[in-house]
Amino acid sequence: MTRDRGPRRLRRFDRSALLAASVTALSLTASGCVVVHGEREVLPAATKGEAAKALTSFLTAYNAAQRANDRERDAGRVDGALADIDGAKLRANHENAPEGDPSYKALELSDTTYTVPKKAGWPRWFLADSASNRGTSRWLLVFTRAGRDEPWRVSYLTVVRPEDVPVLKKDGEGFAEPVTAGDPALSVAPGKLAQEYTDYLRDGGEAFAPGPYTNALRSTRKKNAARPGLARQYRDEALSGGAYTPLGLRTKDGAALVFFASRHYEKQTAAKGVDLTVTDPAIKALMKGEPKQSVTLAYVANQAVLDPAKSGGGGVRFLGRVAGLTGAKGA
Repeated sequence: MTRDRGPRRLRRFDRSALLAASVTALSLTASGCVVVHGEREVLPAATKGEAAKALTSFLTAYNAAQRANDRERDAGRVDGALADIDGAKLRANHENAPEGDPSYKALELSDTTYTVPKKAGWPRWFLADSASNRGTSRWLLVFTRAGRDEPWRVSYLTVVRPEDVPVLKKDGEGFAEPVTAGDPALSVAPGKLAQEYTDYLRDGGEAFAPGPYTNALRSTRKKNAARPGLARQYRDEALSGGAYTPLGLRTKDGAALVFFASRHYEKQTAAKGVDLTVTDPAIKALMKGEPKQSVTLAYVANQAVLDPAKSGGGGVRFLGRVAGLTGAKGA
């Protein structure tokens, strides 16, 4: 969301790199596992060597794409919410700087811990938790693969304070435990988190703990909607299934670290006699139509939350959230 700078300007939106939440990977299906082609044996999703190679391949492709402003260079290494956010950013950057960004500082990841769950069939996934050269936060990358011949792709990428990364439950061999979509022991079933969140943004409620992406965001929206000169309306959609499937791991205390995705729209309509001026180059680059009276902005967000055990009480707590502008339409 943007903060209004006045009735005559669309404020500049925060397109910060990929920050936010935390954690690992587990496909959430009603049964807790996916069985494809008769593969029923529960196995680790990847070896540590495979995971390290996947991270290196992603990082190489990601840096090449950012430097060249060319989404094709990492298209085979991203998926889901990250592909939407990263792809739109690169399209906008290419429109404004088709020659690329020679001053781009390559992302470097180090001190990586790989968390691998056991599961049957495909898709499979794992979590990489790394330090970076972009600050003190931990970068959490969820890698997924749909089949043996498919590359590992990052579907969720979030940035979390080190102290907010929960301790995950592991078995005697060091493998993590995935949670199911309908897990009855959790405050909100992981498969319903995206819908619960979009419902919460519209109606409020007690499902989510107070924070910047819950009650504070609702308060900001309410204030923006009441400002004269430039009215704002909001609409939210849950994303689930396929590359947007919620992914979660059991924590040591019985909660779950869950990633999920959502889509959000903000329509800004100028009052009669008020000029609607779009100044943000990224918005202009993604704009379809002519913004005479209104602009509708589309975002995709990926978020990481701590979903508490139902027996412990309390709401779902956001650990991090990254939202990226993915489209704009003028009318």
